[in-house]
Amino acid sequence: MPNASADTLRKVPLFSGLDNKELEQIAGSMRERRFKAGDTMTQEGSGGVGFFVVEEGEAEVSVGGQAKGSIGPGDYFGEIALINESPRTATLTARTDMLCYGMTPWDFRPLVETNSAIAWKLLTAMAEKMK
Repeated sequence: MPNASADTLRKVPLFSGLDNKELEQIAGSMRERRFKAGDTMTQEGSGGVGFFVVEEGEAEVSVGGQAKGSIGPGDYFGEIALINESPRTATLTARTDMLCYGMTPWDFRPLVETNSAIAWKLLTAMAEKMK
């Protein structure tokens, strides 16, 4: 499976503070994942171990069975699962065929343990999103 590219990640707000070398490091740890239209990508309340960046396609986001919006290219989901593997907070259903790039906590942990600059920049970006 192909890896993500630094160009793909550069479009994602979470990674906006990273330089090219840092983007390349993260991209090398991400793997392609495809979803078909109608696939449930994540299920609210279920265990989550993956973080994904959307390259192509669109998905509906729902919480408690109620539509809350959609995600598309440049968006991401599952970032909390990289840190604590907590249950998914929403259900995502692919509206169209989707191309995503994902990483597990087992891929993420070594990146942040060996590169404090990446860890700090991502922590700052995640905190900003939670405001």
